[in-house]
Amino acid sequence: MHATEGIGVDGGSTLNTIASMPVIYEDAEILVIDKPSGLLSQPGRGPQLLDSVLTRIRSARPWAELVHRLDRDTSGLLLVGLTATSHRLMSLAFADRRVEKHYIGLCRGLIRGQFGTIVCPLARIGTQPPQYADHPEGRIAVTQWQCLLHEANASRLRLIPITGRSHQLRAHLQAIGHPLLGDPIYGTLDGDRLKLHAESLAFAHPLSGRWLDLHAPSPF
Repeated sequence: MHATEGIGVDGGSTLNTIASMPVIYEDAEILVIDKPSGLLSQPGRGPQLLDSVLTRIRSARPWAELVHRLDRDTSGLLLVGLTATSHRLMSLAFADRRVEKHYIGLCRGLIRGQFGTIVCPLARIGTQPPQYADHPEGRIAVTQWQCLLHEANASRLRLIPITGRSHQLRAHLQAIGHPLLGDPIYGTLDGDRLKLHAESLAFAHPLSGRWLDLHAPSPF
């Protein structure tokens, strides 16, 4: 059994903000923020793509390094290493699948069943913009889903990526005929944003080993 510390925006435990991004957890080793939709995780090429989570954090924490990334239009929890040691250890934890990640997604149509697992290999089939799809030469990808609620011709899902492929959740939901709402690549650009949010991260602290269970409620 893990000794658990649960922290979430709705619990009033947010410590502060960095450049308008809520800080869900911070100590000397790691930082977890709630990334807004529409913001890059790291800067791209060219001055128009300079604004990003990493750029903003480094204005206050110059030594920060992203442990993982979220797509630009996905909101939610993003983990940042504040020392070389913690960055290395948490990167290994992600690679070894020792970090529990849960997402909330709102997809088109009424999905059948309450639980399911999507297993299909994904390969890049486009570059402008990047796009991934089921392909026999792709890398195996596995997503578990739970239907939380049926809404007006839509299904609210909890999504658990067992593997961590690029665009995995978006491509997998398209593959089963239920693309996420607001997805301009795998569905249609309807509504104000991509309906995908990284709701929770749970992992052992890289130095103390204390189990952290961090949450940020879905904004949609």
